[in-house]
Amino acid sequence: MKETKELHSLSEWSISHRRHLHQYPELSGKEFKTHEYIKKIITELGLEILDFPYPSLVAYLPGMIGSKTIALRADIDALPIQEDGEKSEYMSKIPGVAHVCGHDGHTAVLLAVAKWMSENRSLVQHNVMFIFQSSEEMSPSGALELVKSGVLNDVDAIFGVHLWQGLQKGKIGLTHGPMMASTDEFEVTINASGGHGSMPHETIDPIYIATHLIQSYQAIVSRQINPGEPSVITVGRIDGGTNYNIIPSTVKLYGTIRAVSQENREFMKRRVREQTKGICATFMADQIVEFIDGTPPLINDAKESNFVEKVIKNHIGENSFALIDIVMAAEDFAFYLNEKPGAFIFVGMKGDKSKYPHHHAKFDLDEDVFQSTIHLFIKIVLDYPSS
Repeated sequence: MKETKELHSLSEWSISHRRHLHQYPELSGKEFKTHEYIKKIITELGLEILDFPYPSLVAYLPGMIGSKTIALRADIDALPIQEDGEKSEYMSKIPGVAHVCGHDGHTAVLLAVAKWMSENRSLVQHNVMFIFQSSEEMSPSGALELVKSGVLNDVDAIFGVHLWQGLQKGKIGLTHGPMMASTDEFEVTINASGGHGSMPHETIDPIYIATHLIQSYQAIVSRQINPGEPSVITVGRIDGGTNYNIIPSTVKLYGTIRAVSQENREFMKRRVREQTKGICATFMADQIVEFIDGTPPLINDAKESNFVEKVIKNHIGENSFALIDIVMAAEDFAFYLNEKPGAFIFVGMKGDKSKYPHHHAKFDLDEDVFQSTIHLFIKIVLDYPSS
């Protein structure tokens, strides 16, 4: 299918729905009105709605042959951010909540793909599952919940897109392997013995100990992991102390660990525990280390990602494809790829319209890229091999 008048019309239809969704964003796990909005459209299109955890919505279209089942996914939640910027036509009407990551666009694009396929059933050979997923932005993940509920049991491959501000407009990119990092949170509590700042010898100083811990964590990345394997340990928050001349009894560190392999993910968690225990013991303090597990590394299946590369070059344009660098941000699409082969795809939109990064109050989508994104999803399904 070429970029015809029909495809342009479908893109305009998608943009109108995106602007409605943008004005009425809902936070993770609370996308109740969003669910009903999607349900109304899907029902009008005549697609079957499958029984999976609410407020996610999963729709199904049987193919003409039905030898394969292809899943396409969009996330539907927004962020707890007060929106800003020049978006008067569709600014969020919900105080303190905004679609400043692009999920409204993902949802609108997938609705347009569902519309096209419902109107061109004779061309759709494979079964297609449309996953409108809740709670991408929080833990527990909506993707994990759906996977545990068996959403991929009969699926052969799954594909997802992210309208991506970090990639130049006109480019569509992915990797043929690790693409995005895992993300886990940690909290370290140092329990020591405080006192007056003028008499440190009578204390066990948890602030001093914390400085050693932070330095030692960076050595995990720089001296214990292969430099060719991206990894990050960041301490983003330190709580401790009440005054300039008082040594506290307790200090807490809060941070994140990111890796592009499950092996390094587990290794870093283990070393944070071991180094925290050892350093605190050295300075005669007690410690508690707690982890909040997030998403695993997002690793594209090489066979499926190479298939997508061919689709991009054949139907969007030879020069449109970009082999991108690994991104250390995380995405819960990784849970799907842990279960079934597939690929995650970035649709670039960096330019004058989309110049602020994701999660920025002034972030906005460049709606010009909707047409190529819809086209891409349709061609992935139509070109997917039967054997």
